Amino acid sequence: QVQLVESGGGLVQAGGSLRLSCVASGRIKSINTMDWYRQAPGKQRELVATVTSGGTADYPDSVRGRFTISRDNDKSAVYLRMISLKPEDTGVYYCSAEAKLGAAVESPVYRFWGQGTQVTVSS
Repeated sequence: QVQLVESGGGLVQAGGSLRLSCVASGRIKSINTMDWYRQAPGKQRELVATVTSGGTADYPDSVRGRFTISRDNDKSAVYLRMISLKPEDTGVYYCSAEAKLGAAVESPVYRFWGQGTQVTVSS
């Protein structure tokens, strides 16, 4: 089976920084995009960063310039560096990956999720 394990969440004051890590393991043949989502209490899960296998990153305006996503393809890992954190950044952060379990070009792509890590930003 496939597992994504996040780490690095915690409690930080407004203006502080955190670095989240996520490592994928299991029967993965290839990983396409790797993403970070967050879900605040009472709100829908939202995408906060995405990176392609080639390293192209994108962000919503709400975090652009403050969050930086990166990945290490050799380690099947993705990272999220967050600076200038705001109380509205509080939520559970989830790592997600689009991956193939088969080597064939026509192999289906699946989306996998981590268990989430809590980020709390105090004012």
